[in-house]
Amino acid sequence: MDVKSRNYLLMNRQALEKDIKTSYIMDHMISDEVLTLQEEERVKQQNTQKERAAMLINIILTKDNNSYRSFYNALLHEGYRDLAALLQDGIPAISSGNGKSSMDGMTSYVKTVLCEGGVPQRPVVFVTRPKLVDAIKQKLCCLGSDPGWVTVYGMAGCGKTVLTAEALRDHQLLEDYFPGGVHWISVGKQDKAGLLIKLQNLCSRLEHDSTLSQRPPLNIEEAKDRLRLLMLRKYPRSLLILDDIWDSWVLKAFDNQCQVLITSRDRSVTDAVAGNKYEVHVESGLAHEKGLEILSLFVNMKISELPEQANCLVRECKGSPLVISLIGALLRDFPSRWEYYLKQLQNKQFKRIRKSSSYDYEALDEAMSISVEQLNDNYKDYYKDLSVLPKDVKVPTKVLCILWDMETEEVEDILQEFVNKSLLFCDRNGKSFHYYLHDLQLDFLTEKNRNQLQELHKNIVNQYKKYYKLNTPVPSQEDCMYWYNFLAYHMAGANMQKELRDLMFSLDWIKAKTELVGPAHLIHEYVEYSSILDQKDSTVRENFQEFLSLNGHLLGRQPFPDIIQLGLCQPETSEVYQQAKLYAQRETGTFYLEWLNKKSLKNLYRLVVRPHKDAVYHACFSKDRQRIASCGADKTLQVFKAESGERLLEISAHDDEILCCTFSADGEFVATCSADKKVKIWNSRTGQCKCVYEEHSEQVNCCQFNNRSGQYLLATCSNDTFIKLWDLNKKYCRNTMMGHENSVNHCRFSPNDEYVASCSTDGTVKLWEARSGNELKSIEIKDFFKNADEQPDDVEVLVKCCSWSRNGDMILVVAKNKLLLFDVKTCGLLSQVIISHHSTIQYCDFCPGDELVAVALSHCSVELWNIKSLSKVAYCRGHMSWVHCVTFSPDGSLFLTSSDDQTIRIWETKKVCKSSDAVLKSELDVVFHNGEVMILAIYNQKHLQLINGNTDSVIMQTAAPESPISCCCLSEDLKFAAFGQESGTIKVLQLLDGKVLKSQEAYRTSVQHCRFTSDCQTLISSAHDSVIQVWNWQLSECVFLRGHKEAIKDFRLLENSKLLSWSFDGTVKVWNITTGNTEKDFACHGGAVLSCAVSPDGSKFSSTSADKTAKIWSFESSSVLHELKSHEACVRCCTFSPNNKLLATGDDKGEIRIWDTLTGTLLHFCSPVTVDEGEPTHGGWVTDLSFSPDSKMLVSSGGYLKWWNVTTGESLQTFYTNGTNLKSIHVSPNFKVI
Repeated sequence: MDVKSRNYLLMNRQALEKDIKTSYIMDHMISDEVLTLQEEERVKQQNTQKERAAMLINIILTKDNNSYRSFYNALLHEGYRDLAALLQDGIPAISSGNGKSSMDGMTSYVKTVLCEGGVPQRPVVFVTRPKLVDAIKQKLCCLGSDPGWVTVYGMAGCGKTVLTAEALRDHQLLEDYFPGGVHWISVGKQDKAGLLIKLQNLCSRLEHDSTLSQRPPLNIEEAKDRLRLLMLRKYPRSLLILDDIWDSWVLKAFDNQCQVLITSRDRSVTDAVAGNKYEVHVESGLAHEKGLEILSLFVNMKISELPEQANCLVRECKGSPLVISLIGALLRDFPSRWEYYLKQLQNKQFKRIRKSSSYDYEALDEAMSISVEQLNDNYKDYYKDLSVLPKDVKVPTKVLCILWDMETEEVEDILQEFVNKSLLFCDRNGKSFHYYLHDLQLDFLTEKNRNQLQELHKNIVNQYKKYYKLNTPVPSQEDCMYWYNFLAYHMAGANMQKELRDLMFSLDWIKAKTELVGPAHLIHEYVEYSSILDQKDSTVRENFQEFLSLNGHLLGRQPFPDIIQLGLCQPETSEVYQQAKLYAQRETGTFYLEWLNKKSLKNLYRLVVRPHKDAVYHACFSKDRQRIASCGADKTLQVFKAESGERLLEISAHDDEILCCTFSADGEFVATCSADKKVKIWNSRTGQCKCVYEEHSEQVNCCQFNNRSGQYLLATCSNDTFIKLWDLNKKYCRNTMMGHENSVNHCRFSPNDEYVASCSTDGTVKLWEARSGNELKSIEIKDFFKNADEQPDDVEVLVKCCSWSRNGDMILVVAKNKLLLFDVKTCGLLSQVIISHHSTIQYCDFCPGDELVAVALSHCSVELWNIKSLSKVAYCRGHMSWVHCVTFSPDGSLFLTSSDDQTIRIWETKKVCKSSDAVLKSELDVVFHNGEVMILAIYNQKHLQLINGNTDSVIMQTAAPESPISCCCLSEDLKFAAFGQESGTIKVLQLLDGKVLKSQEAYRTSVQHCRFTSDCQTLISSAHDSVIQVWNWQLSECVFLRGHKEAIKDFRLLENSKLLSWSFDGTVKVWNITTGNTEKDFACHGGAVLSCAVSPDGSKFSSTSADKTAKIWSFESSSVLHELKSHEACVRCCTFSPNNKLLATGDDKGEIRIWDTLTGTLLHFCSPVTVDEGEPTHGGWVTDLSFSPDSKMLVSSGGYLKWWNVTTGESLQTFYTNGTNLKSIHVSPNFKVI
């Protein structure tokens, strides 16, 4: 760096360190390639803003003049004009050698040399590509003073000529390496006569100031000799540039021991000449932002002012500088044709994109076809075969070996010819080669061979079938992934309906493909090829598509589930079920389970995906409903297709949990906010980070874009009590809204974007004017929760979420377990409803139709409510843990839910609303009687239902009592039933007619458990207190069992009128239910006793506890026999084997252990061999266990049912239920029905 520049930095260092924020400054310097990512990281590691600024200045001081210029320009761009003014006089002059500089950085010496040498001027519209320009310069420097060749090669229209000319605009390069000047010749496609004319013109140009006028050379050999002498004697150390070389024989005329740079589409063109050789490959694509920059320069608009079609145009141009320039020049002349040219590109109408630049070819298709015409006829046929390759896919060599029935070496030789001519690209991955076409080349080939595409697809399918016969590729083969991903694509392209149906409707293919690539691509194929698959009937395709859509989250995990068992859970009319049943009948050594009552259960969701490896905190639709963005505890942002779940983007976005994400109105950007205090804006298609905001001082809880396209406004709120409004076009915080006294949890724009609503832990909802940031209104939500004797300040109400009605007249607010609807103008309460007494509301969203509201609840479910009638419309279950978010699609036809269980579920609103809002509580009783399964269940907390489990028919239903039902039980003879209510009342009824026989107001709290004795005359019950009641309901006599100090967890009847009870006080007691006396008292655990089991011989019992231990006790000695200590979480359940030899215990980590009851030794630890990150064995707690009668098999419940081999500890089968977590297992005596 110049001394003057360095002194200006040092002189103004204090002012710079005080004011600048480094993040945006560094973005500019990195894009100017004067700052590295490693240096950026060094700056970010500093603790304070001032320290980061100081580190950046220290780094700049070690660099050159370009760093100073870049820093100065970055200050101007980011609005630090006063600081930039301090550095202005220190800006170093452009190095000129002769002391003179020009406006564009070129010295007069460079201008003269390039003008005399015939080097093309810069295009009217020019954007820099510094990496490639520097690469060309570097290779020219490598020539030194020795003769040799530099080849700049790439496909048609990639910018070879412009980049080469730009590389020569360097004073130092010309003066140090080519003082003899440069001589540019545009060669192109020539015959010998044409080449001779080019040589004659060059010789004439080089002899222009000679005193002796010579006749032109008469042939190429003479011209070659004359050129050699001129370069040797008159122009030593000069550079000859041959632009657009097509044939290697042309270069022989210039092979005269001088220094030559050539541009060509053919990498191998220098093979026929001698000397040192260097290559520069010009990539085929510009970055998206560079493409937008070119368009903006052509049409004289800022990038931010370009119409919506601009982004689509650049994407369709596939990064080609030629195509973008052609389009830009056309739009300059016809500024209203954005949509027209976009359609031409999308429809591959290249001939309509005609010449409007200095390029050598009349139309885009001509530029591409001329390269193909250079191939010999055999090679043209091979190249035509590539027309059916899928876009953006690198194809392994073996695929083409199968297609052409050739050895690897033969195929590689053919493909290398295409690579050399820039007609194909090669990616070497270890020892193997992968080949791909540029999108424009593929578009051109597809259009050119349109009438032959079906036959070409058919050929590749037939060659695959010939090679693999009835087998399928295995993962160890390099072509395996290609066929699993694209065999269906080729069959569809060939219109091979039968073959495609056989493939797509095969459980073998589904199993093999989903194990490799997951289910999303298969779902996409069912949608994509539905017109072919449905030619006879759409039912089968719908069966398979639904099967994958609803089970894909299971198929995409390890260990891979048994697809036959999953298939057996489908409806019996489904083709999936029919295939699975045939497979199950043929399988030996594996047992499968039939779901007896599946007819009554309907899947209400449309798709289940599992994109994250931890809790999903938020998910949302794009405005066009095609994409979903999600974020969560794994610190990633995911974007995937709403139709299939196919992943489009996965970004490690933050350093801590991501709490919220949102699409911009036009879908171009996604914003994320995190516990790391940062807000980030991402390009939703490329995943590129557009900007980072770091002004919040605490975790940022929510981010929401405004609703209208064109203006990018983002509202964010944080635990720092502030709401901030950001303008993406200006990259700064436009307004900070201050007024909340505690953490702000949620914020949303009104539908017209005029207002922002915010919800806070301080118990208020505030409305703000978006333009000014002024507070308009404040609603004290905590006023609606206080009791008559409480002051507002005494009530703590965390306001979780709010949602605007479609017209913006009403705002819905949720806090605790209440929905509250307010009039925005008056702030008056319009209505309120208590959603649940047992869980809190996590999130809410208004359906765009304004009548429906969706609420996410902490107890794993989602409910839809009609806000006008204040009635529940639907109850949606399926999640296994807390639901954090529920969001409607913009048209209200779908809504999605995200949960702690790592899944996102997409639901169809109409389908859900047509379903019943009914739900059966998990507290039920079962009696296995004469081959029948009789179930007593609580329906919607209002009715008792007696259900035949075999037929799923309701035998009896009671009238609704005055208080919700909390528990129930059946007598063994199926004559009586009993139920407890939340009011504390217990009732006994007759099953024959549902008539209540006896009723007793037993408790002041909700009844938790009730059970009949074997003679059915006595009912034992417990509630949320420490007393057990033994009620002889026929004699109306009651005995109270008092002795526990805390609430009873549960109890179990023993023989001889004895009862075993366990409590949260850590004790287990044995009672005489006749006298009410305690016979034995066991101080078992330091924590709550969660379960007990009695050995079949009645000699001992086991206890499990929240203290992570299990114990085996002797009834006779009242002492502990074994303490079992290896669990790492609460031990939730236990059971003895029928042979008395084993004890199984299950914990909240999802792990099961099998112990020897005689010695207390751990025999087996039951868990899958491989488990996805964060994925427990049971998807949650192990809630119940049961051994088979022969003690050889164990069944466990949790998120789903699992069967285990007791001898080996291995998993035998898994049964995934359609609902939430399972609470208990009831097993028939023969272990055949559960």
